[in-house]
Amino acid sequence: MSLFLTLIQDTSAAGVAEAVEQINGDMGMLWMLIAGILVFLMQAGFTLVESGMTRSKNAVNIAMKNLLDICVGSLTFWLVGYSLMYGDTSNGWFFWSGLFQGEGADLFFQTMFAATAATIVSGAIAGRTKYTTYIIFSIVMTAIIYPISGGWQWQGEGWLTKLGFIDFAGSSIVHSVGGWAALVAAFMVGPRIGKYVDGKVLPIPGHNQVLATLGVFILWFGWFGFNGGSQLAWGGADAIGASNVVLVTNLAAAAGGLGALITTWIWYGKPNLSQTLNGALAGLVSITAGCGNMTPEGGVLAGLIGGVIVVFSIEFIEKKLKIDDAIGAASVHGVAGAWGTLVIGLWGVDGDTGIGLFNGGGASQLGAQAIGVLAYAVWAVVLSFIVFGILKATMGLRVSKEVEIEGLDISEHGSIAYPGKRQREYEDDK
Repeated sequence: MSLFLTLIQDTSAAGVAEAVEQINGDMGMLWMLIAGILVFLMQAGFTLVESGMTRSKNAVNIAMKNLLDICVGSLTFWLVGYSLMYGDTSNGWFFWSGLFQGEGADLFFQTMFAATAATIVSGAIAGRTKYTTYIIFSIVMTAIIYPISGGWQWQGEGWLTKLGFIDFAGSSIVHSVGGWAALVAAFMVGPRIGKYVDGKVLPIPGHNQVLATLGVFILWFGWFGFNGGSQLAWGGADAIGASNVVLVTNLAAAAGGLGALITTWIWYGKPNLSQTLNGALAGLVSITAGCGNMTPEGGVLAGLIGGVIVVFSIEFIEKKLKIDDAIGAASVHGVAGAWGTLVIGLWGVDGDTGIGLFNGGGASQLGAQAIGVLAYAVWAVVLSFIVFGILKATMGLRVSKEVEIEGLDISEHGSIAYPGKRQREYEDDK
């Protein structure tokens, strides 16, 4: 009788464990779908930020580029990108398992990341770039540049994974790759007309800072899915982990916004809205790599410093390097992305164990993070130079002077966003 009861209890325990595992698996899939939907909404945020921070005569062009990114990214990543990122590998550098790989929630979630990487470039080269040129680069970014380098860490057998490199949700893999590509693009396309005159840097203010602010709020909201969904599971310890990731993400964003606000208040004499918006985004980028390996206090400090760094970076790129990045994309995503990756090696944690230089972990993690930062920067810069160099030599990168002055909306798309205001801007430019 005792043996019979024991068998029943063992069977019952096994059944409960199996049921719990099934429920956790279903919840994990649901969480990834919801997170992917949140990341999809970030395209709306990018559209509003980029259009609000640039001239109204190019608003339709920016909207068309962001719409293009999600359309192209969804198809190219499904066709080849997923396989290049998560396929089989023999060397940890290149991956492939055939066309049309991936399925369900996983493919959908990862596709949204690919589209984000491409969209980062859009705002940096706003107002003077041919739409056909951007189409080709968007295809190359989502099909080749982003997926191959992403596999180095996220595939599981990549060379950076084996090195111990950590990038939980993509400060380097997504944001730095997009940010460095944006810097190269802005450099090769050249500055907007009127940006640099007689050695002076002239501001070209955006047409609607309220739209830009709304865009940042949407991006902030979508980032909870971007980072939280990167837990890739839900239930038990994974539910706690994902919840903490979302918490730390919010804290870092808030600190980044305050960091930029205080910096501009001291530097400019007044708190600057556009820089504060970029500071909040920099705080988000700064915590994206370490959101699973950071205490709340560490996340706040990472975001705060990221918000300060981005102000100086935007000023340096614009005034010292004389590169016209229309919305500060290279600083927000490239520079802050590098910082967010490195900071894990300074005060990151693995559970309750410090792995950073300043909390007892030594310098090994910082070394691994630095190698990863350098690898993604070199990869993005070199590939972007090659692609834009070919495009410049063949079909050209810029629209004509007349088209740029008139606005890309009419010449590239045959429509305008704000007829009355756009006409006034056109008269002013002439």
